[in-house]
Amino acid sequence: MITRYLTSVTVTFSPFSRTAKTARLFLALLPSNARQSGVKVTTNVIPLPKEGKVESWVGVTFKDGKEIKLETSKMGIKDLVEEMDRHSRLLARKEELAG
Repeated sequence: MITRYLTSVTVTFSPFSRTAKTARLFLALLPSNARQSGVKVTTNVIPLPKEGKVESWVGVTFKDGKEIKLETSKMGIKDLVEEMDRHSRLLARKEELAG
């Protein structure tokens, strides 16, 4: 996963929910030095829901200001990483062309 162009990551999930697996795996894929390299990582853990099910989601802000917020309960980790890398590759291409 390309994390060079991320400025902030926000993850919300219930740790006991099945639908939170993708969000937890996404956090695990972030490099250990992400905070030191300037990425603001915010994790919101929701306690056990009293009613209904809790949706988990991942929000990412890139260096160009674009924000992506995806509901992770309906997608796998490969799909989530693909969405994040798609915009990161676009930014890498722009940086490369700019010189």
